[in-house]
Amino acid sequence: MSKKKFGPSFCGLLLVIITLLLSACSPMANSKSTSKDVKQTVRIGYQKNGPLIILKNKGTLEKKLQPLGFSVEWVQFQAGPPILESLNAGSLDFGRTGDSPPIFAQAAGSSLVYTAVGKPKSDGSAVLVKENSPIRTLEDLKGKTIGFAKGSSSHYLLVKALKKAGLGLEDIKPAYLSPGDARVAFEQGKIDAWVVWDPFTADAEITAKARILTSGEGLATDRDLFLASEKFAKEHGDIIKIIIEEIQNVSDWANQHPEELTEMLSTALGIDKASMKLAVERREYGLVDLDDEIIQEQQQIADTFYDLKMIPKKVNVAEQIYHVDKKDEKR
Repeated sequence: MSKKKFGPSFCGLLLVIITLLLSACSPMANSKSTSKDVKQTVRIGYQKNGPLIILKNKGTLEKKLQPLGFSVEWVQFQAGPPILESLNAGSLDFGRTGDSPPIFAQAAGSSLVYTAVGKPKSDGSAVLVKENSPIRTLEDLKGKTIGFAKGSSSHYLLVKALKKAGLGLEDIKPAYLSPGDARVAFEQGKIDAWVVWDPFTADAEITAKARILTSGEGLATDRDLFLASEKFAKEHGDIIKIIIEEIQNVSDWANQHPEELTEMLSTALGIDKASMKLAVERREYGLVDLDDEIIQEQQQIADTFYDLKMIPKKVNVAEQIYHVDKKDEKR
């Protein structure tokens, strides 16, 4: 009997089949891609103050998240309200604001969650007037045009300062301005007073010869509040926890290295060293427990704006507290 011969095309096909069968049996073929192979981005909104800009410049967060397959995208804002608008719209995952913006966001139906809170920094928040201004007391603000960012921590400070003087927002002429626009208006004399926070306060004191009419001391704590979109917090509680840990780490570094911090922020923000040094010296960086006392403090701000009819409904701050050590849980 003659033996059947197979041509080269059949042998090549057989070789391919054998190779595929061996590959299918290989453990590597059945293994799934790990999280390290998946590239995701956490988008963080920051301002020209607070620990997030320090964290950005130190670059430690990127190093911590890279092994987990995450990169970091930093987006700068002039004030807190637009950060929270971006969080609610889904174009940011995490951000830092002052005390008031989250209240307005909650009242508007935002699903943001509070993840951490900073120490008081009331010394750097102030009502400013020009050095030679005839305004000498809070009572003198009556009838005056005052610039501030609507819905920001400066808004709440102004409310508290006016109340101390027996005045209300109806007794002044509000000029809703971002810090950059307010600085120009202040220098040009288009507003009589300006309510703002550091480093803008310090910069105005040093370079524009502004005078502090009153700081936030005894009026408002002006804490840093760190918030996340509810969706991101639920899906990536481990990432939120790392971000919070790194915020505390760079805060510790900032407190221990004021000269290096001044140099870093002066370069990053384009603010002269004298102004930056003043801003650095009058605050302590760091986080505190997001406990019942802090929640009540924030609730008082919410109730104040509701009583002033500046938000359409009452909000319950406690409903939006997220505990970073308990993934997917809210208080």
